[in-house]
Amino acid sequence: MSPTQPTLNFEGVERQPLRTFTEKAYLDYSMYVILDRALPYIGDGLKPVQRRITYAMSELGLSATSKPKKSARTIGDVIGKFHPHGDSACYEAMVLMAQPFSYRYPLVDGQGNFGSPDDPKSFAAMRYTESKLTKYAALLLSELGQGTVDWTPNFDGTLEEPALLPARVPNLLLNGTTGIAVGMATDIPPHNLKEVVTACIHLLDDPTLSVRELCKYVQGPDLPTGAEIITPRGDLKALYESGNGTFKARAVYEVEDGDIVITQLPYLVSGSKVVEQIAGQINNKKLPMVTDIRDESDHECPTRIVITPRSNRVEIEPLMAHLFATTDLERGYRVNLNVIGLDGRPRVMDLKSMLSEWLTFRTNTVKRRLNWRLEKVQARLHILDGLLIAYLNLDEVIRIIRTEDEPKPALIARFGLSELQAEAILETKLRHLAKLEEMKIRGEQDELARERDDLQKILGSEAMLKKLIKEELQAVAEEYGDKRRTRIVERAAAQAIDETELVASEPVTVVLSARGWVRAAKGHEVDARSLGYKTGDEFKAAVKGRSTQQAIFLDSTGRTYSVLAHALPAARGHGEPLSGRIDPPDGATFAGVLMGEPVDKWVLATDAGYGFVIKIEDMYSRNRAGKLVLNVPDGANVLPPVAVPADGGALLCAVNNDGKLLVFPVKELPELAKGKGNKIFGIDTKRFEKREEFMVSVAVISPEQNLLVWSGDRKMTLKFAELKEYRGERAQRGGVLPRGWRKVERLEIE
Repeated sequence: MSPTQPTLNFEGVERQPLRTFTEKAYLDYSMYVILDRALPYIGDGLKPVQRRITYAMSELGLSATSKPKKSARTIGDVIGKFHPHGDSACYEAMVLMAQPFSYRYPLVDGQGNFGSPDDPKSFAAMRYTESKLTKYAALLLSELGQGTVDWTPNFDGTLEEPALLPARVPNLLLNGTTGIAVGMATDIPPHNLKEVVTACIHLLDDPTLSVRELCKYVQGPDLPTGAEIITPRGDLKALYESGNGTFKARAVYEVEDGDIVITQLPYLVSGSKVVEQIAGQINNKKLPMVTDIRDESDHECPTRIVITPRSNRVEIEPLMAHLFATTDLERGYRVNLNVIGLDGRPRVMDLKSMLSEWLTFRTNTVKRRLNWRLEKVQARLHILDGLLIAYLNLDEVIRIIRTEDEPKPALIARFGLSELQAEAILETKLRHLAKLEEMKIRGEQDELARERDDLQKILGSEAMLKKLIKEELQAVAEEYGDKRRTRIVERAAAQAIDETELVASEPVTVVLSARGWVRAAKGHEVDARSLGYKTGDEFKAAVKGRSTQQAIFLDSTGRTYSVLAHALPAARGHGEPLSGRIDPPDGATFAGVLMGEPVDKWVLATDAGYGFVIKIEDMYSRNRAGKLVLNVPDGANVLPPVAVPADGGALLCAVNNDGKLLVFPVKELPELAKGKGNKIFGIDTKRFEKREEFMVSVAVISPEQNLLVWSGDRKMTLKFAELKEYRGERAQRGGVLPRGWRKVERLEIE
């Protein structure tokens, strides 16, 4: 240490382990996020930023009947006085409160671009928009100045803000909310005001009501965009009983002149995205029964998506069921009724707990309002008593005021007044000294006395207090309530149409090249060998089938891979590499391609002389990595697969590299789902290990067909009857082909 450097002094500095400090800091942050940012309070149903925006707008005089002001002015007040956070985040929160497709009962009335259902975040900047509070917001603010809530200092202690708003309705359920905190989240859907208020009134009358009984009044969520909830009512009741669950909403459509017109979309679903999803299916030829889709939405019809079927023979219900299953026309929603309760702690509540806690909050709010009013009434009566004494002794009061240096103590001593009464007498204007004022005072006294008695009766009677709360709730429901927008209809689960049913069944020829490039040519009259191939590539195999079938590719490791034929590229070009659609092992090559109905049979074999019969359905694979079907012996190669005719008289022909041909009934070969198979040809094991002998090719021939034996560019045709001299038992070595035909390359069927 340098001699000039001062010695560090840690006296008075708190020391603690890093683990303790970080744990406390993280817990403090977690509680802040939970209580002051992400989760709503049961009383007013608002998060702090929403509460501060609403209060700041009321302080700016932006009521429903006033002129709107620039949103930038509102946001400036919010972040400058109450919420010191980012202006963009604060403005986004205000925009959300103004969007009628996001809030069931918006709190903010926005003028200008406040986003659209297609893109809720496409709103204009705050300097361009104007805003004020809606009429509904008065339900949260109207009792604010009546002693109903506690006030707390703002972030810098220069102002006071309400700790919560005295909501006259259960806003939390009406508008819903979403939020992600630390270790917990909340997802509360919107509900209908009339239904929720009705449930509250019945719960006031009978606190023993169960959740299922309350569900008679609260049928389910009521989404701002309408649509249909298709979840069974029993599931909805279970959701409200546990506070957790899911429900599904589905778009509403009509049929107009043969067209399908979607008029309502599920909550938070973009119409443009739905159009994009359906158009994508049309372009990819996965929706052949639809010819066009267009969005005709405008200001008069906010949602109008028109789908044009190919013809009037198209069945509408299966088509729409397919679209519900494959697009956002049907959507699931998570429900998690996680709320900050009256005790300040977050917890998941059932429907009854939520309504009961809110009614407790409302009861306390009304009591505070009545007590505040009672204090005001009593204070005014006290003042009026003093004024009445003054009017009854007016000459004496005037004399004291004129002659006494300190009239206030003199008045108190002379008439037994309080300081407040004496001050009120001294503040009285001369014009109010007329005889008529005495009658006004007595009239006001009588009116206030009756109000005082009524207030005391209500505060002293639980039944009268409940009656008052019920009457106020009924009045709110009549003034602000509306009809349910979302119907609850039990419907069958949407079922997507099988992809093969969506494709026209056409003949195709699937062509595979030696390097693994694939394409599908229309029709069966295709000469696959004459097609063009990339430089260094050549024909490998071809198979005929239908566009609705799956093409199955067999590789050199014995694995099979399934690809829908209609999804393969057309034969106008060179196609595309199979490796883009499947994931074969490194170094694997393709031995052949198969197609057919699921019950069609094929022969799989290796040049070690083993093989078996297998059904097409046993080779299907949903995985890109394929399915191991054929066990390949060490040093062996996979031979191209061959189809087995349906008739029972087919023969299997196998030839080795020495020109020996063996023919036997194909039914002697076992049918397996996978494996190595049985011996087809009697290959000498030792010679095979040295690659001196191996099986070259196999073919399956029917009585009406001919066998083609290819040697180079030459071919020999053998009729079915001519094969008898090569007949033998399975696993034998067969007969020798004529001289000049013993270097066989392949067998084919004609």
